[in-house]
Amino acid sequence: MREKIIHKASELFLTLGFKSVTMDDIASAMGISKKTIYVHFNNKTKLVEAVTFTLFENICDGIDCICLDAKNPIEELYDIKMFVMQHLKNEQASPIFQLKKYYPNIHDALKSKQFEKMHQSVSESLTKGIETKLFRPNIDVEFIARLYFNGMTGIKDETIFPRDKFSMEYLIENFLEYHLRAIVTERGFEILTQFITKNQS
Repeated sequence: MREKIIHKASELFLTLGFKSVTMDDIASAMGISKKTIYVHFNNKTKLVEAVTFTLFENICDGIDCICLDAKNPIEELYDIKMFVMQHLKNEQASPIFQLKKYYPNIHDALKSKQFEKMHQSVSESLTKGIETKLFRPNIDVEFIARLYFNGMTGIKDETIFPRDKFSMEYLIENFLEYHLRAIVTERGFEILTQFITKNQS
């Protein structure tokens, strides 16, 4: 039952937002009593925490699978983007913003875990790109991995990139191209151009 509650709460939180959804809403959507939820979670904060880190672990597992199967580090980044976008339902309710505002401790713990995971994943991807001659050999992997994390989290700041002007899909797509253009070799640029052209047609 605990897993079912987390699953349903995840759907509601991602669609409607952490603030908007009540324990009554979740109970009603599942056709169970609110008491049943409280058997597994003492309060809403505990449920938000469980949902947040379950989503994070699921996304990490998916990213690991993509990295194992990817043809090259360029396509790998785009495949990860598609996977994350689908998993987070395009972040319709800006869950990260709501998490930061209403559950700052959970947000900070999540950001720390996200940095750890993304830093490792991007560093490995950059190294692979250098070894396969798709990325320039003289790039600073440590610096770029941190810059990438900062950029990816930065584009989600709605005070700088308001949603009525920039969709999340647009932001991530353009940030990825911006990031890759800065580090690819000529061969890497050919693959990037082909990939973008193919996916736009």
